[in-house]
Amino acid sequence: MSKKTEKKQAREKASTRQIIGAEAVTDYSLVTNGQGELVYFIIKPSNISVLSEASVGARIYALMTVLKGVAEIEMLCLNSRESFEDNKRFLRSRMDQEDNPVVRKLLEKDQMHLDRIQVQMATAREFLIIIRLKNEKESEVFPYLSRIEKSLKEQGFSVKRADREDIKRILAVYYEQNVTTEKFEDFDGERWIIPDD
Repeated sequence: MSKKTEKKQAREKASTRQIIGAEAVTDYSLVTNGQGELVYFIIKPSNISVLSEASVGARIYALMTVLKGVAEIEMLCLNSRESFEDNKRFLRSRMDQEDNPVVRKLLEKDQMHLDRIQVQMATAREFLIIIRLKNEKESEVFPYLSRIEKSLKEQGFSVKRADREDIKRILAVYYEQNVTTEKFEDFDGERWIIPDD
């Protein structure tokens, strides 16, 4: 058996956690396989379209100040709402191909419906500051994270340290673009387990 086939079989047998390199989700972090422990800070975005040029410059300077103060910062930007762009692109291509005027009219109505939903949801981004903890003493972790959170707040950012449910939601959005589920399971199929059965 070739090495390529062995690797493929090993990957097929691997759990989702093994594939993404995650060991566990704690109350405040994502523990990874050999890449440290990831702590997420959720930054509420500002609507810069209504800010003056000077205000936007001040926001950029504030972020630069935070980045200079904490070298370990990584940043991530995710969709926090569902995007229908692929669906709308598909509907447009179907309308171009469709000869039947009744079906074409239905496709147009579907596209208008998706447009309305997207406007109502006000598609937004979610900005994350990530701190990768490596070999920190347990007694030093929380004061260190509190200093980073305080620094972000002092620079005018609306910030929240992600908890267990936030981290599970972030992973769902990042890996499967799932932004509609309310409660995420700790284990696949957890919702189907009946206690004391």
